[in-house]
Amino acid sequence: MALWKEQSPPPANPVPTASTATAAAREPEKVAPMPMPAEAARRAERPVAKETVIAADLAIEGKIEGAGHVRLAGRFKGDVHVDGNLTIEPGAHLTGQVYARTVVIAGELHGNINGAARVELLESGVLAGDVKAGTLTVAAGSKMRGNAEFGWDEKGMKAVAASA
Repeated sequence: MALWKEQSPPPANPVPTASTATAAAREPEKVAPMPMPAEAARRAERPVAKETVIAADLAIEGKIEGAGHVRLAGRFKGDVHVDGNLTIEPGAHLTGQVYARTVVIAGELHGNINGAARVELLESGVLAGDVKAGTLTVAAGSKMRGNAEFGWDEKGMKAVAASA
């Protein structure tokens, strides 16, 4: 499919007349719309999740619930339950239970992570608690104290629990 209109070659000596010049000025040039790539179409269909940032100079106690992403750079005490991602920045400190799709730890987390699809423990990350996730990535230099269960689907976890 061509993105341009094929036109016949112009006459040897075109002579514009007043009527052809005004008609051309009134009609906008028609251009075929470009097709959208499949990846861009998928992104356009999904609503963009908002990200909430808790700044480095804040200390908050309570509960976080929502559908967006959370980036923690300060201190938070309480449970975090989000349908999006949780990122704990270097120097940040979280004490509480975590329920999120993806959890990236570069700071400190004192609490359990339950049912995450992916957990990343970065080089500067510290985790004191249990992890239940689909995928667990642990970088050299990180610290963890607790139990880890990963790679099991819900059916597999139920079968293991029933046999024990």
